[in-house]
This record gives sequence, structure tokens and C-alpha cells, in this order.
Amino acid sequence: MKQFPVAEPHRPVRPLAVVVVTYQSADVVQGCLAALPQALSGAGESRVVVVDNASTDGTREVVARIAPTATVVARSANDGFAAGVNAGIAAAPDCDVLVLNADIRLAPGSVALLRAAATRRVGVVAPALVDGDGVPQKSLRRAPTVLRTLAEAVLGGTRAGRYRPLGETVTDPAAYREAGAADWVSGAAWLITRECLNVLGALDDRYLLYSEETEFMLRARRGGFAVRYEPAARAVHLGGELESSARLWSLMVANKVRLHRERHGLAGAVPMWFAVALNELLRSVRGDAESRTRHRAALRGLVGMRRWPTPLDAAAAVDSGAPSYLCFSAQDWWYHNRAHSDFQLLTRVAERRKVLLVNSIGLRMPLPGRSTQFLRRILRKARSVAMLVRRPLPDVPGFHVMTPLPLPFYGKPWLRKLNSVLVRAQVRAVCAVLRMGSPVVVATIPTAWDVVSPMKRESLLFNRSDRHSAFPESDQKTIAALEDELLAHSDHVLYVSRALQEQEHGATGDRSYFLDHGVDLEHFRRRPAAEIPADLAGVAGPIIGFFGSLDDYLVDFDLLEHVAASLPDASLVLIGDATCSMERFAKYPNVHWLGFKPYEQIPAYGTAFDVALMPWLDNDWIKHANPIKLKEYLALGLPVVTTDFPEIDHYTDRVRVAKDRDGFVELIGVSLVEGAPVSREQLRESVLPASWDSRARQLVELAEGGRPCAG
Repeated sequence: MKQFPVAEPHRPVRPLAVVVVTYQSADVVQGCLAALPQALSGAGESRVVVVDNASTDGTREVVARIAPTATVVARSANDGFAAGVNAGIAAAPDCDVLVLNADIRLAPGSVALLRAAATRRVGVVAPALVDGDGVPQKSLRRAPTVLRTLAEAVLGGTRAGRYRPLGETVTDPAAYREAGAADWVSGAAWLITRECLNVLGALDDRYLLYSEETEFMLRARRGGFAVRYEPAARAVHLGGELESSARLWSLMVANKVRLHRERHGLAGAVPMWFAVALNELLRSVRGDAESRTRHRAALRGLVGMRRWPTPLDAAAAVDSGAPSYLCFSAQDWWYHNRAHSDFQLLTRVAERRKVLLVNSIGLRMPLPGRSTQFLRRILRKARSVAMLVRRPLPDVPGFHVMTPLPLPFYGKPWLRKLNSVLVRAQVRAVCAVLRMGSPVVVATIPTAWDVVSPMKRESLLFNRSDRHSAFPESDQKTIAALEDELLAHSDHVLYVSRALQEQEHGATGDRSYFLDHGVDLEHFRRRPAAEIPADLAGVAGPIIGFFGSLDDYLVDFDLLEHVAASLPDASLVLIGDATCSMERFAKYPNVHWLGFKPYEQIPAYGTAFDVALMPWLDNDWIKHANPIKLKEYLALGLPVVTTDFPEIDHYTDRVRVAKDRDGFVELIGVSLVEGAPVSREQLRESVLPASWDSRARQLVELAEGGRPCAG
């Protein structure tokens, strides 16, 4: 590696701005910011600028807690990393700028070493990078050329990288042990001098992600500024998202062609396109399934690539080039609570994809003597069918809801067949009108299998949110058989219960993924500005509360009655639609059943609780459940007392778990006196990474060819 002369021209000492660009980074930015005080030791005057590209997962709250003195630039959209960097540069005039990914952890004293290396001739300085296990990352690069791309395609990146004319990635370990010049370096962490910025201006934000740092550094070298590698400065780079995301990989590959086009014109871009396509083609038939899927997605992206990529988080319109989504929900949009995972996930997917949500086609026909409130259930389903096809969310025009007319008799094969033909015909007709093509099918209810099995589709995801064969009113043998069919034929099986995922691993293997429930952070973390709701204002405290469906196969009503009798000085407030008679509570003056409340009003009610309850029955359904309300309670900062079930084992540091009824009452008393085991703010912070937006992105990545990021 070329060495610099010992004597370098003096450059004025400038203040430093550390610019950290975030987007849905609540789970990684804390480590980045926490490492900065020691990393900045000896670096002179400095400040931190966090540019947030419209995160919805609580990133800004984490920044406010860890770095309260940081300048936060809150942007209204996620239009790319380069745009975020440019916003940070604009917020730090006359400063040198250290650009960091949110998953970077700088070693102590590293910034001073980078600044010392930034002499007048040097425009960019980058540290050595290692992964979370301390393994060096190959961050040095040579200028991209057609020959180097072809060589990497034929020889492989490691072998080609040993020779300067052939490889773009420098693979010689010796090159990473000494300081010197590079054509360009990985953009996870890099210092840009103000002199360089004054001459070159901003980054080219048309690339959104990938190649923007390549373009800038190559432009810097043409402008007379060197790019320097300084291994004495070190940083841990967690990374990993590119390898797990087909979409990001496709963007990186296409941007390589775009960069070559901008540097060498259309004539130069054509051979680069073929070289890049060859590289992806050869790798699409090698390696593991995840790798093959990623490279095949990149090939498809190259065939239909646009001049510039569309915004990453465009809210203006549905992406016409992406597959549509057909979801067979276990709930009904028109009368169930909107907090259910089907609704939360698919409404967010619909911000960038066309979505048709098919309301529940049921597990059984409600019948007298077998079903509670059977006539009410039939009537509300009839009203739902009468809604036909609607777009219920004006701000999300890509989201459509329909309720087919079903014949939910699943006990007899010929009736099952008739029902599947009837429902499939209705769904196909709506899909044709909406021009949905071959959609991604998301099945949350096992009875969807008969309908979707012969349908043409992009992929099939079984959203295994519950073990429906444990539902007491269903034909359990038939429903279990349908579950088995979905487990066997789905491309991916999504679990919210780790216990159920482990039990069924033999049937699903590497097709299973744990996709935890999320929480609507903006909805439940926002403190209601209005007064306490009128029907709750007159209730004497302390208030022990529950909100959600009061279903007789979920809620232990005997336990609730025991709580009411044991704690007569506390008010037991129950909010939700009940599927059984609530007359048993009439004799308790401290019990207040307020009935169903719209989702929009739930936080206002929950805020008034002193203790929140999860009084579940001990049955097979609950053993494989993961109640969404747990995260909603935590987002409200409420002390939680719950009965025991497997998934709660992951929350015992934050909630109190009772082993029996007397213990449940005792823990309520403890919570009324002491509050939660940790502070309200810690409860809220514990669910910051669990936004429904991040869960929806994981679902899309999985459905469209990538493995979901950890989260």
C-alpha cells in the first residue's frame, strides 16, 4: 500500500461533527452513541448530530436518553443514507464531519487518530473495521472496473482481490496492517475534512444506499484529495443487513451499474451491466438457499432496473413493480379490534404494496348449544359480507378489505370442497378487478389452505400466530389436518411463539422464522392530552385494568372474580367485547365492565390503570400464544401482573408472573405498592425496537426473497 510522506502541510484545526444517520435504529444506535465519549477523547472540540430518516420505532427516544446534548435532525421521510448524511453536513457548517452508521462502535481514542491523519492533502480518512467477534472486515476497495467485476465473477472475490488489476476488494491481510492510500473505503465510518467538502460539495443522494460513498471518494481523488486508511483507529461494525436482505442486495448491485454509467457514460455502462449480471447469475446457482435467492433477486432487478432507484420508504404510491399481497386473516376488520397482528402488519405493507385483506372465513359454523352468542355472530358476519370490497383507510389507498360469503362447514369433505370453490371464486374475482397478478399469500387461518392450494401465487407464508386446532369450538381433527398442510406447503412459516416454533421444527426446518409481535409505538407511547374518559372518570382508584377481547376460551373469569372478591378496595375495570355473559360480576360493586372501545381510545383508558392484568386460562391455546397487549401495556409504562405461559419467560425482568390465583392477587398488591420491577421509562424503552413498521419490513423481506433482519 502506498505510504504518505512523513511531513504534511499544516491545516487549520476545525471543530468536528459526528454525524450518525438512523432509520429504525432503536436496537443498535444506543451502542454507537454510548461509545462516542471515549472514542472522542483527545479529538478536540466536537459535537454529535443525529439525522433520523423518519423512524417510527422509537429511535429518537433512545437518542434523547443516551445523548441528550446531541443535535437531532428529524427528517420527514426516508429517502436514503446519502440524503441523511447531507442533512447532517448542512447542520454542521465549518466542521470536519465524521460519518457513522448506527451500528458502528468506535474504539477509545480512535477519532483523535483519524483527525491526526487528516492533513491538507487528505480528504477522507477511515478506520480499520472488525465485526462483532473481532474478525477484520475487508473494507479497502479499488476503483470498480469491468475487468475487476468479471474477474470477481469468474475467480471469486477473495482470489481476484489478491491482485491489483483483478479484484475490487483488497483481500491481502498485510494491506490492513499499515496506513496508506486507497481508491475508496467502506462507508460505515469515514472522516471527511471541511476542505474536501468545500471543494466537492454534498454526496450524490440519487443512489439512496450504496455507491454514494464510492462516487464521493473517487470524486475526491479526482479533485486532488487522498483517501487514507488508518488502522490504528478501530471500530466494530455489526453490519449483516446487506447479506440478509434481497432488496438491499439488489439495490447495491444495480447501483454499481449506475455509478459506472455516471462515470463512463451509457457505452461504458453496457459492459458493466453484463459483467455484474454474470456475477449474479453464477452465484444464483451456488451456495445456500438464502444466497441463491438474494442473487436471483438481483438478476431480476438488473433486468428491470430504472435510471435511479425509487425512494426506500415512499409513501406517495404503491410500488407497481412489486408483488401484491393477499392475506387470509383470522379476524374481521369490521368488528374485531384493530390491534390484531394481521391488521397491523398488512396496513403497513399496504403503504408500499397493493394489499387485499380477506376477513376471516371461520373455523366452524356457530350453532346453538355449541357456540356462545351464535345468532349475534351470524348477524355480524352477514353485515361484514354486505360491506363488499372497500378501502377503509383514505391515507393508505393500497389497502383493500373484503368479506367473502363462506359456508364454514369443515367436518364433511364435500362441504369443505364446496366452500373452498365458493370462497376462491369470490377472491379471484376481486384480485382480477384489482389487477393483483400472482400475489404473495399470507394465511393466518388454517381453513385458508383449501382456498389457496390451487391458486397461482408468488409465495405462501403461514402466519402461525396461534394453534387454531386448540380452539375448543372447532372440529379440532380437521383443523389440525389443515394446519399440517400449511406447515408442509408454505414457503415460510412465521411464529410468534418460540415454544410452538420449537415443537414444530421437525415439520418446518429452516422455513420457520420467529417474527415477534410488534406494538404501535406512536399510538401507545403518546400520552393522551384529553381528560380521562367520562365513563372512567368516576371510577375510584386504585384501578386494576384489562383491555382486549373478553373471550371465554382465553380469559380466566374465575380468576377475575377471585381478584374482585379479594381486593374490594380496588376497582377492577374490564374493557372489551365479551363473548359470554358478564352477569357474574354484577354482585361486585368494584367491577366495572365498560364494553368495547375503539382502538383509537384504548391508550386513554390504559393510562388510567394502576396495574394491568393478563388473566389467561391454562390451556393449549394460551401455551402457544404471544398476547399483543403485553407490549401495549409496556409501551404505556404500566406494571403488569400475568398468569404463567411459555412466551412470558422472556419478560420476567419487567412483569410479575403468578403461579396460582392467590399469588396473582398477592402480586397485584405488590404492584400497587411498589409499581413495576423497573421504572416506567425502562418499561417503555424495552419495546422501542418492536414497532409494527419493523415487523412489516421483515415480513416483506422474507416474502420477496430475503431473510428478515434480527429485530
